[in-house]
Amino acid sequence: MSTAAASVVVLLLAVVLATASTTTARHHHHGGGYGEVFERQAADLVESLPGQPAGLGFRHFSGYVTVNATHGRALFYWFFEATHQVSKKPLVLWLNGGPGCSSLGYGALQEVGPLFTQKGTPELKLNPHSWNKEANLLFLEQPAGVGFSYTNTTADIRRFGDELAAHDAYTFLVNWFERFPQFKGHDFYIAGESYAGHYVPNLSEKILEQNKKVHKSRRINFKGFLIGNAAIDEASDDSGMVDYAWDHAVISDELYADLTKHCNFSSGQSSDFSSGAENNSSNAACDNALNSFYEAFNDVDIYSLYTPVCTTSTNSRTTRRLRRPSPSTSSTTNKNDVPQLRLRLRYDAYDPCQDGYTEAYLNRRDVQDALHANVTGSIPYGWSACSNDLFQNWQDSPASTLPAIKKAVGAGLRVWVYSGDTDARVPVSSTRRALRKLGLKTVRPWAEWFTSDQVGGYTVAYDGLTLVTVRGAGHMVPTIAPVQASQLFAHFLAGKDLPTKPVVAV
Repeated sequence: MSTAAASVVVLLLAVVLATASTTTARHHHHGGGYGEVFERQAADLVESLPGQPAGLGFRHFSGYVTVNATHGRALFYWFFEATHQVSKKPLVLWLNGGPGCSSLGYGALQEVGPLFTQKGTPELKLNPHSWNKEANLLFLEQPAGVGFSYTNTTADIRRFGDELAAHDAYTFLVNWFERFPQFKGHDFYIAGESYAGHYVPNLSEKILEQNKKVHKSRRINFKGFLIGNAAIDEASDDSGMVDYAWDHAVISDELYADLTKHCNFSSGQSSDFSSGAENNSSNAACDNALNSFYEAFNDVDIYSLYTPVCTTSTNSRTTRRLRRPSPSTSSTTNKNDVPQLRLRLRYDAYDPCQDGYTEAYLNRRDVQDALHANVTGSIPYGWSACSNDLFQNWQDSPASTLPAIKKAVGAGLRVWVYSGDTDARVPVSSTRRALRKLGLKTVRPWAEWFTSDQVGGYTVAYDGLTLVTVRGAGHMVPTIAPVQASQLFAHFLAGKDLPTKPVVAV
């Protein structure tokens, strides 16, 4: 090839990267020219998955990004390009909660991704309400030890907490952008649910801090975050959950009286971000009342009160029964999301037994090969939706992430909080109490919002933060109310208010 011809090729490659053309590929860390970038991306391109519907119309990639070479920590991601206008659409990172639960098993395959697992053949189906119609979607299994993500240093599993998780997630993003430089200039948002009420504000704070320190070429073009049914303030979560259960006729008057008498829950009106619930661990009367409280949810789904539960023999109801931490749990251990957040067999709007299909699918060797997951087959455990070891050994978990949320608001980020109003685990009553502690001025009062000609929920806009409820949706809003969820997501990205008047189809 002549020198002139070679120059033309290099120029064309640069143009392709700059415009994020959908003819490229990708993989690992730093260094190298455009050819190496293409090579790495190509190595992670998912050619086809077992049971994948034909004619997707978009590309997807998956693989590992090293976050700590010394310890051998690598995080697994799955990335879906937008269905159209890839070069113009924002990039959104989705995180599930736990702590220790998989964003693949829930977010990607059951909530907002374009491919859902299902019973029988084909094993995958298209999600008509996928969020990649509005954005490029990035799902991350984090921290190491969740799903396909791993560490070669066993002691790491007992070191993880909010701070180390945020550190590794930030390192992942920096290295992922090196692998996919064509997305560096895109508007970047983070979304998530449940214990992502910790993950997302903490990662947001980390990005804001690092953007002030690093060279502009390594800054993340961070614009805001969206969190749903999120554990953000322990005192509010605890007291709001008890009130919600009584209001929705799950617990008796007598049990409610015992809980309010013996448990020192915060009133939710203070602004010091403190939690009186920490004083309950030595209170036997409170402990007995809380045991009775969780037992009241044994035969219904605390995450979605008015929907069926899975009762098949392969998804034993006993494993779905709720468990709470022992009274001796350390104050540094997460108490916002008790173990059932990870161990339960979730109900799903499409099929209440979908958790089982997802676990079976992701444990297939041919599926793992197609996803470039568990490449050597040396991960010493099967894929599971959540890591019990991580949850039980979780270290730092502040009682409130409201200070981090307030920093994000102060930094001018777009911050939306949404809440499915039939979730009893992190109910809307908890979220409303928590957000009041921020002391933000109301700029648009409480009002209905509409999906077509029906009320989709309610919304209120504060100075720098918007709260949206989703009517009839449980803890996993996109699963229960996919139309409303995708509408909410589109309006969040656009920074537009949800419609407060019905739109009647002609």
